[in-house]
Amino acid sequence: MLPPAHRVRRPDDFRLVLRRGRKAGRRRLSVHALTTDGRTGPARAGFVVGRAVGNSVTRHRVTRRLRHLVAERLPALPAGTALVVRAHPPAASSSSAELAEDLDAALRRLQLRPRLCVVTP
Repeated sequence: MLPPAHRVRRPDDFRLVLRRGRKAGRRRLSVHALTTDGRTGPARAGFVVGRAVGNSVTRHRVTRRLRHLVAERLPALPAGTALVVRAHPPAASSSSAELAEDLDAALRRLQLRPRLCVVTP
């Protein structure tokens, strides 16, 4: 569970991020990000998992997986960043590793997550 300070909760906040934020879409999910200059406070995240993803049990499972993945990445985001992660229907049958891969790719595309460097000897 994300602490209350790290959640996008109000419908107006969701609308603001979805309309004014930048978007990076992947096969299983889309990430909308709005970084406000001069805004202090922690990075926040909200989730949209619609009925097209599946029944209630499936939607909640997808939300829990996404919440866990985003919670690990929030400390690395700039202060004042608001994310809205929207799940697509293929997310229902995806593993957590596949969701993490799409999330990281979307964050890199939005320039919110650095590329991982692999050093080979």
